[in-house]
Amino acid sequence: MSVYKVIEVVGTSQTGWEDAAKNAVETAGKTLKGLRVAEVGELDMKLDEAGKVASYRAKVRISFKYEGS
Repeated sequence: MSVYKVIEVVGTSQTGWEDAAKNAVETAGKTLKGLRVAEVGELDMKLDEAGKVASYRAKVRISFKYEGS
């Protein structure tokens, strides 16, 4: 029997949502072990003062195996 923990992270990119989601997962993977599933929950954009897209953001829920003591 396994237990998994789920966290939510926000990734950003200046090129698109796919890169934003990838950045979120890859950054989380640097400190978390046993990542299992990543699910994109919300997508949005940050706009500059002229109303143009400055960056893309992706909220990603990531699950990983819980290794409690």
